Amino acid sequence: MARKTPVYPEGGPKPGGPYTPAIIAGGFVFVSGQVPKKPGTSELVKGDIAAQTRQVLENVKLTLEAAGSSLADVVKVTAHLADMANFAVFNEVYAGYFPEPRPVRTTVQSVMAPGVGVEVDVIALHPGEE
Repeated sequence: MARKTPVYPEGGPKPGGPYTPAIIAGGFVFVSGQVPKKPGTSELVKGDIAAQTRQVLENVKLTLEAAGSSLADVVKVTAHLADMANFAVFNEVYAGYFPEPRPVRTTVQSVMAPGVGVEVDVIALHPGEE
């Protein structure tokens, strides 16, 4: 395998800039920050933080699966919230996506693009390459 293998999930959200959705390298899958875009489009999901969080995590899941990994393989999550007042709702939705042992996580408040309430990037193990 190449030192860096790009991953472009079929039907995944279209990147909003000059970046790769995910890269497999060194036994890990590095997933770029995912925002609440509808799969296969550049259109943001309308709705509250719960709806946006679900879409973001579905996008992460789709990207990981395209790389041959899964949410169960995630070891590190970085979450950006436009408003920390949404933390409890974000956390409730998030908890339903990651099995035990849950990944380590950093959650911060960030300035985001208009309409984006949450963005998540992850690092996961790439099975068979540990």
